[in-house]
Parts: sequence; structure tokens; C-alpha cells
Amino acid sequence: MPATSRPQSAPALSQRERQVLAHIAAGLSHKQVARRLGISVHTVSTYLRRIRSKRTAPTVAHLIHLSMTEDAATPTGPRSAP
Repeated sequence: MPATSRPQSAPALSQRERQVLAHIAAGLSHKQVARRLGISVHTVSTYLRRIRSKRTAPTVAHLIHLSMTEDAATPTGPRSAP
């Protein structure tokens, strides 16, 4: 198995989780992400907590790195948020 592929046991991120992570990776604050997606700041935090439960990562920076690694390993390349 290549080092960049996600282990089979790790659950996939939902579309919304990927959107939240993409906005965080772009440098937006929780409040800015909430405004752009039309959700509450609490919901942004909930999505990040769910992402962390699916990916073992101690920091947001590590989550972003894992996300970029996964996107690079997919045939379609990086996912973009609308």
C-alpha cells in the first residue's frame, strides 16, 4: 500500500467535512467558515471534531496535511469547495 493512501479502515470524510476542512486550510477562521457555509460556529467546531475522530491528527495543521495528501492520491486531484 502506498504511503499516501488512506488506510482502508479510516472512514471517508463527508462532502461538508471536506468543505469545512478546505476553508480552514485556506486560512479562514471558524466564524468566517460559518458565514460562508451558512452554518453556526458551533457546527463548524462539530465538523472539525468529527474529522478528528476519523483522522488521527493532534492539530488542525496535521489534518490539513493529511487532507492534502489524500487529495493528491485521488485520480481527480484536489477537491474544491464551492
